[in-house]
Amino acid sequence: PMKLRDAPSACPSLWRCLPCPPAELRLDLVLSSGQSFRWWESSPGAWTGVLGGRVWTLRQDRDRLWYTVYDEDEEHKEEERDGCPAKAAKLDGAETDRILRDYFQLDVGLSALYREWEEADPLFRKVAKDFPGVRILRQDPVECLFSFICTSNNHISRITAMIERLCQAFGRHLCCIDARPFHAFPSLSALTGADAEARLRALGFGYRAKFVSGSAQAIDEGLGAEGLHQLRTAPYAEAKKVLCSLPGVGAKVADCVCLLSLDKAEAVPVDTHVWHIARQRYGVAVGGKSLTPRAYQEIGDFFRGLWGPRAGWAQAV
Repeated sequence: PMKLRDAPSACPSLWRCLPCPPAELRLDLVLSSGQSFRWWESSPGAWTGVLGGRVWTLRQDRDRLWYTVYDEDEEHKEEERDGCPAKAAKLDGAETDRILRDYFQLDVGLSALYREWEEADPLFRKVAKDFPGVRILRQDPVECLFSFICTSNNHISRITAMIERLCQAFGRHLCCIDARPFHAFPSLSALTGADAEARLRALGFGYRAKFVSGSAQAIDEGLGAEGLHQLRTAPYAEAKKVLCSLPGVGAKVADCVCLLSLDKAEAVPVDTHVWHIARQRYGVAVGGKSLTPRAYQEIGDFFRGLWGPRAGWAQAV
């Protein structure tokens, strides 16, 4: 099996590339920024993670985004004893290209958006030159929702470890790379089992265990995974309202899910950092000493007014 540290040029038949300048995408900034928790820098400049039920390694050179996809282990139990090899997949290149273009939303021209935001906002202009190529991922709504339910009062490294345990316990085994096992994100039905909450507590989810199993149950009995996907075509306010009716989903988690999986580019997730930035650097006059629902709405509206229809993308930068 090919080691991840091999340069793409070492095995051109196993690697494919898409044209993609760094001004349009910087993997290191996007994959480590807390939008998704399933990517890991497997060797310098190479990112390995799970997307669409497959394991991928991505890397960039100059104006190209290189990638390879690994086959699922057929007899993974045998292979695990053998030191866990993973085979590079036989690619249907058109399909894998499409998956990546969709995931990174590469049809959205980012450089042009940066220019618009810089014109509208001198503070953005100051920050943007240090952070090119920050774009919003288009994730699976089920994965995005349950990942962000785990983010409350939490930090990236701990969230990443929790989601890894969630996938190992409830997700399908995909393959192993350098003795590290990879699992698909759990299906909705895997999270609705009678013992799901107890198993999540045993995995260290604390009070979030109830929210994960409760939301899985509510979706399963209500709109279903299909209905969750269909919120992509619903208006932003409607999609947000549906999400906020789920256990453990408040305004911020709902906005993260809207922005990162439901095509609501105007959704601006507001946490205490964004609230302080709005007040201190932008002089947004919102009352009170805490982030009330009204203040939350006003800050989102302020940034939508400033940055326009893709305000959530600008906020990510």
